[in-house]
Amino acid sequence: MPDLPFRPTFRRSWRLFQAFRVEQTDPDHFYGTLARDSVDQIGTYADLAGAWVLDVGGGPGYFADAFRADGATYNSLDADLGELSGLGDPEPGTVLGSGMQLPFADGSFDVTYSSNVLEHVNKPWTMAEEMVRVTKPGGLVFLSYTLWFGPWGGHETAPWHFLGGQRAARRYERKHGHPPKNVFGESLFAVTAASGLSWAHRQTGSDVVALIPRYLPRWAWWVLRVPGLREVVTWNLAIVLRKR
Repeated sequence: MPDLPFRPTFRRSWRLFQAFRVEQTDPDHFYGTLARDSVDQIGTYADLAGAWVLDVGGGPGYFADAFRADGATYNSLDADLGELSGLGDPEPGTVLGSGMQLPFADGSFDVTYSSNVLEHVNKPWTMAEEMVRVTKPGGLVFLSYTLWFGPWGGHETAPWHFLGGQRAARRYERKHGHPPKNVFGESLFAVTAASGLSWAHRQTGSDVVALIPRYLPRWAWWVLRVPGLREVVTWNLAIVLRKR
C-alpha cells in the first residue's frame, strides 16, 4: 500500500458510517469528514497539486476547502443554488447547471469528480459520459454513488427504502411532519452496482483504473465479484477511469 494518508481500514469505514448517520443533524461533521476522505482517496490515483478539478454536484464549500488544501484549482457545478449556499455565498468559480449537460468544452479538466450525486439524477450514465467528455486525455474521472439496495440507499428514509421508495417517503413524512429532502422518483433514484459496472465496461472514452466499494476496508473489496451480495454490502460504488 502506498505511503499516503488514505487507508482503507475497518476503522475508517466505521468513522464514515457514523458520519453518514448525522448527515441531516450535523452537516459540518458529515461533509467535512467525507470531503477530507475523498481527497485523500483521489490522491492515490492523481497528483492534485496544480490540477484543475471539476466537482459535479459539489454543494457547499467543504470539498472546495479539501481540494485546495492539496493544491488543486477547484471548480464546482450544481443544479441547486440552495445547496451551494450551505456555508454562505457560493464558492468562487461555481457554475449552476445540469450534470447531464455539462457547460464545459471537451477536455477541460485534469480531474472530474462526483460524490453521491449520481443517484439524484434521472439519467445517471448520461452524466457519467459527460464527466468523461470534459476530462483531459490522461486525466482522472472519479465517480461514486450510493447504491439503492445498500444500508443508506434511501438516505434519510433508510432502512425503510427496502420496502419501497414511495412507502419509505410516506413513513418519513408521517413521523417528521414534512417530506424527506430526497424524494424517491424526483430527486432520488434506484441506481445499482450492476448498472455502474456495466457502464464502466461498455464505455469507450477511458480505461478502467479501479472499481471499488468506496467506503469498505480493503479486505472486503471482493464483494463486487458476487452479484446480489454486492448490491447490499457495497454501500457506495466508486468508478475510477483514466481518459484516453
